[in-house]
Amino acid sequence: MAKLILHPGKERSLLRRHPWIFAGAVERLVGRARAGDTVEVFAADERPLGRAAWSPQSQIRARMWSFDANETIDDAFFKRRVAAAVARRNGLPELQGQDGVRLLHGETDGLPGVVADRYGDTLVLQLTAVGADRWRRAIVGALLAATGCSHLYERSDADVRRLEGLQPEVGWRVGGPGEGETPALVINENGVRMHVDVVGGHKTGFYLDQRDNRWRVRALSDGRSVLNCFCYTGGFSLQALAGGASRVLSIDSSGPALATAAANLALNPQLEAARAEWREADVFSELRQLKAAGERFDLIILDPPKFAPSAAHAERAARAYKDINLQGFRLLAPGGLLMSYSCSGGISAELFRKVVADAAIDAGRSARIVEHLAAAPDHPVGLAFPEGEYLKGLLCQVD
Repeated sequence: MAKLILHPGKERSLLRRHPWIFAGAVERLVGRARAGDTVEVFAADERPLGRAAWSPQSQIRARMWSFDANETIDDAFFKRRVAAAVARRNGLPELQGQDGVRLLHGETDGLPGVVADRYGDTLVLQLTAVGADRWRRAIVGALLAATGCSHLYERSDADVRRLEGLQPEVGWRVGGPGEGETPALVINENGVRMHVDVVGGHKTGFYLDQRDNRWRVRALSDGRSVLNCFCYTGGFSLQALAGGASRVLSIDSSGPALATAAANLALNPQLEAARAEWREADVFSELRQLKAAGERFDLIILDPPKFAPSAAHAERAARAYKDINLQGFRLLAPGGLLMSYSCSGGISAELFRKVVADAAIDAGRSARIVEHLAAAPDHPVGLAFPEGEYLKGLLCQVD
């Protein structure tokens, strides 16, 4: 096994259990290692630090599998790690009865580059790092053993794979529909049925991290007029209807996403479809049009796509977040609520708070933060999770 030797002092982050070794921290590699191979990691003074996956094409030159220098990285290792992660989710009372759950969440489960979601009897696996890609067979086997699921679809098509020298890998690995058939997958989330497109949908087919926040919308919607921006397939919209909203206007620039949202509403005959309106439009422009038309809403949800994938995009992204929040505050009725989110790695929680606060001031609204909104508990954020790559949300109320 090759040995990765760090520059003096570069072991400090590993001692704090940060799982990434950047190219600038590497002094030399002793021996040969192919992309994805396991290497032993040593400090400059030859102290053993653990074992990692070698990634020669990435600026993240190695990702730690284990901080135990004596732990063997083999099929049994992945079976243990996957089983432990699944058991953690099974032990959370708030996840009982949920059809959609994130089972593996990369670094927080000690499996860098591995994401796996469960939708009923179907698993969706996403591998984003070369080390994880190398161990695909073992990870698939461990997931099937830990869950007993009958279907597994791989969605390893994230752009970040290119940084690891990897091409997209997609397709049914276990089970799946017959040839020429379209997979029809429906989950029940807190009493609302939703289509999940594991083949063509965003991420792994659904935004599971927003489950608790959709439930929060439901609790806040009774009698309120609701505006859901960047609505995608209508998760927030349907929960607002289930909570008794008087009106729900949902906006997205994607016609296919809105068609799915309408189909999701049709899956739920207990909801009053007459209270829902789906509008295909650019959100930035439409918010201004609504203001010009004199519209007002009691609850506004802003859940945009990732504006800043890295810190290099932070300044431009901050302007975009400022703009939509500014327009959102201007559309709130007195006492109205604004739920605003960011999933951008380049935008810290502190910067996001500042952007939203500045937007309220520029809108001439007196606002207070009622609640900090986080991802669902099956999307944990721990010390080992990459900085910034998690959902950040604020619930604000205006006077």
